[in-house]
Amino acid sequence: MKLKLIRISSQKDSTNGILLIDDKFVCYTLEDEERANKIYAETAIPRGTYKIKFRTEGGFHNKYKSKFSDIHKGMLELQDVPNFQYILIHVGNTDEDTAGCILVGDSQENNYTKKDGFVGSSTLAYRRIYPVIAKAVESGEEVSIEIVGIEDLIKPDLCNHSTADFVSGKEVFEKLQDISGQLKVINAMMLNRRIE
Repeated sequence: MKLKLIRISSQKDSTNGILLIDDKFVCYTLEDEERANKIYAETAIPRGTYKIKFRTEGGFHNKYKSKFSDIHKGMLELQDVPNFQYILIHVGNTDEDTAGCILVGDSQENNYTKKDGFVGSSTLAYRRIYPVIAKAVESGEEVSIEIVGIEDLIKPDLCNHSTADFVSGKEVFEKLQDISGQLKVINAMMLNRRIE
């Protein structure tokens, strides 16, 4: 089984992403921000491919054995992550709930506007994806996760990075905010006047 985590927006405090299983979208993800130099509990793991196996000890395992007693076999742990240990896929809502681990959810907020990021309905997403992944691990199937950035998937001929006309997502977002503010002012002016 192959999982792919596509990081779609890494900002000052969080990284938004999407998770695919065998090339099918299953949920949103949230991690700490990407950075060149690791800061404990504040840094996303390096991009790359990692095997996933069960971790059947530690605080998360004991907590999840109780909380998810109907499905829990062990924590989903990424193996051999350089300079990190105990990297798990688990439940949480903001980057404050992770120390390098991958949080899953069924909704997501834009981390341009919510600096800690946010994934919602995390327990529902976890309950849906965990049994599928756990079954593959338990059966002895090789399970891996590839972590990439969205820019790694954009074909050069479909991207305007090489042109002078390039406009970043952040610039578009800021312009839309500016337009929205101007529309609110115009709307307020119109409400105070009767226009016929």
